[in-house]
Amino acid sequence: MEAENLTLDTLKLQTKCSLRDGSRSGTMTEMNRTLQGLLSCAIFATIAIPVLAATPELKGKYQEPKINQRLFGQDLSMVNNERDEYASNLAAYAVKIIQTSKGEQESLDVARQVMGLALHLSPRNKKCLVANAQLKRGIMPAKVIADYDSDVFASLLLTRGQLLEKQDGGTNILLARYLIALSANIDPRNEDAIYEAEIRRIDHGEISWKALTDAKK
Repeated sequence: MEAENLTLDTLKLQTKCSLRDGSRSGTMTEMNRTLQGLLSCAIFATIAIPVLAATPELKGKYQEPKINQRLFGQDLSMVNNERDEYASNLAAYAVKIIQTSKGEQESLDVARQVMGLALHLSPRNKKCLVANAQLKRGIMPAKVIADYDSDVFASLLLTRGQLLEKQDGGTNILLARYLIALSANIDPRNEDAIYEAEIRRIDHGEISWKALTDAKK
C-alpha cells in the first residue's frame, strides 16, 4: 500500500509539474507571437515613414511650362556656361519660394514662369529638369543650392539685363526685359530694380510670361 501511495503521489506531482510546464510553454508562445507582431509593426513603420516624409504633397497644382522651341537661340549674347549658371540659380529661386509657401498655388504659378525662363536659357540644365519633373508629379523638390542670396541675385539680373540692352538684336532686348522684371519681383526693396522695371513697363507695356510657359502648338 505504501508503495502504491508513493507511486500515486509521484504521479500527482509529475502531473502538476507537467501542467505547470505546459502553462509556461503556452505563455511563452503567446509572448513570442506578441513580440513578433510588434517587431513587424516597427519594421513597417521604419520603412513607410521615411517614404511618406520624402514625398510631401503640394497644396496647389503645378503645370509644367509648355515649350516648343527656345526663345533665346544662338543670337543671344550669352555663352552656354553663363546660360547654365543663370538657369541653375533660377531653379534654386523657384524651389525656394515654393518651399517657403509650402506649395501654395500662387508660388507654383510664379515658379512656373521662372522655370520657363530657365528652361529657355538652358533646356538640359539638370537642376531645372529634376525640379520641374518632381513638381509635375506633385512632389516637393529638395532645396537647390544657389550661388547667391536673393538680393544679390536680383542685382545681378538687373545689371545683366542692362548690359543685354546695349547689344544688338531683338533676342537680347527680350531677355533683358525678363531679367529686369524678375529682379524687381525677387527684391521689391531694390529701388533701382523697381525703377528700371517700371520705366520699361511704361514705355513698352506689361511683359507677357506666356511666351515662356504657354507655347502655341
